[in-house]
Amino acid sequence: MSYEIPLGKRSLKYRFFEILPGFLSYGFLISILILSYFRPYLASIILLMAVFTLLVKAAGIASQTIRGYFRMIQAQNVDWRDMLDDLRTPKKSLEKISRDSSNIFGRKQHINNLTEIVAHPDDFPKVEDVRHVVIVTAYNESYEVISPTMQSLVDTTIDKNNLIIAMAYEERGGEDIEKTVNRLEEKYGHNFADFLKIKHPKNLKDEVIGKGANITYAGKKIAEIIKDKGGDFSNYIITTLDCDNRPHHSYFDYVSYEYIVHKERKHLSYQPIALFVNNIWDVPAPMRILATGNSFWNVISSMRPDRLRNFASHSQSLDALYEMDFWSKRTIVEDGHQYWRSYFHFRGDYSVVPVHVPIYQDAVLSDTFRKTLVAQFKQLRRWSYGVSDIPYVASNIFTKKRKVPLVDSFLKFGELVDGHLTQATMPILVAIGGWLPLLISPDSARSVPAHQLPVVVSYLMQISMIGLFISIYLSFKLLPPRPNRYKRSKNVFMLLQWILMPITSVAYNALACLNAQTHLMLGAYLDKFDVTDKATVGEIDKTKESKKKEKSKK
Repeated sequence: MSYEIPLGKRSLKYRFFEILPGFLSYGFLISILILSYFRPYLASIILLMAVFTLLVKAAGIASQTIRGYFRMIQAQNVDWRDMLDDLRTPKKSLEKISRDSSNIFGRKQHINNLTEIVAHPDDFPKVEDVRHVVIVTAYNESYEVISPTMQSLVDTTIDKNNLIIAMAYEERGGEDIEKTVNRLEEKYGHNFADFLKIKHPKNLKDEVIGKGANITYAGKKIAEIIKDKGGDFSNYIITTLDCDNRPHHSYFDYVSYEYIVHKERKHLSYQPIALFVNNIWDVPAPMRILATGNSFWNVISSMRPDRLRNFASHSQSLDALYEMDFWSKRTIVEDGHQYWRSYFHFRGDYSVVPVHVPIYQDAVLSDTFRKTLVAQFKQLRRWSYGVSDIPYVASNIFTKKRKVPLVDSFLKFGELVDGHLTQATMPILVAIGGWLPLLISPDSARSVPAHQLPVVVSYLMQISMIGLFISIYLSFKLLPPRPNRYKRSKNVFMLLQWILMPITSVAYNALACLNAQTHLMLGAYLDKFDVTDKATVGEIDKTKESKKKEKSKK
């Protein structure tokens, strides 16, 4: 059985499941419109049930956001280097911890891990044997964007003799990115065990233009180098980073710890919390709301290990990656798709371990407001194109050759479909659904539910404001220090921006999802990775100054 996405013509069954998500989303929205005109009573009941269900979910999300936030703070305060040192001498460490009554993060589990290592030492790798390889991907980003990422890697607590950096850059990026990579090697290369420069050739066969092809090419080169040196693949952990990603200083030590203490480590990957806050003070208000919402969703996901999926930066063992031919080269959403490739490759025996420390990323920022708006939509559309996993998952479940547990895989498939359907429809229904029967039905005057629906929805939305207030409060807690170039009055705008939330939810979250589903439904596949603009304020100022000089010359 093939665990790769098909290219070219699809089978009828595959096409059916490509059409399914768009059909369900559009079908649901159109059905509500039709019912609102002909059966306002029934439409009102359905809308009320949908909004109430969303409110119940929102209550759970608010709770998980709070818990996830405090879990993240606790994990950041742990000395993971010290935790690793405990694994070196488990017997002595158990004695030390028994005399320590402090309630540190994960203390009980740490004791269990040490006890297990003492009992079965041969089942666990040595701390000094574990090595990390970081693949930093780049297309045509500037030195100013990538340099802070390199500095953050230098600042991590891991022993740098066990940290290898691989700059995976695109030939399509031209001479500028090659010069940037050389400059980065010159400044930062000496800090690490090795600094590899891997240029991904353009126009290779059987690839779509995207990150997956780049990191797979890099991964294979890395495997060749390690194999030639006689290295054991099971001792190497591969982490993929976009060039604007800055890991928390304890990230690699934390991952090393989790990797060592899990016996089934080959069947696991490790997922940090992506926080889009690097440049949050600089981006326009709509982008700040979306970036904050995405950050909170990643915090929430870390509290639901059973539903946690690979997203953006993540880590996985080299022996697992080598065995499954690394990542997919045929999708623009290789991160989320990697979960499903691993799930089917290991026949359902695969899961994602939450790593409760952040990797800091940039929010979308281009050199003009209009370009930023467009770039943000394209980014969210690309993420939403994870809907292309629905036919992939279905084709591996609904077959006589299925090699994963039926019940577990079917439940996961249901969650996948529900997630994309909810994202595409619920923001629209919440924004305008309460008024639909009254606005378009001639019989709504005689329908009590139709008259009461806006009132009830209004009350429910007022209750849901509690969750919004929690989000606003925590968003300020997540903010990095305010840059000196901004006055304190900027804080007021950071608060007022939240009135845009209904607009951004519909215009970006819902419509981007519907756009992705439409492409898949029509067979107009998104087979090119739209690189997200990652400008810096300094670069934008330089561009504006350059334009002014050009105008003055004219």
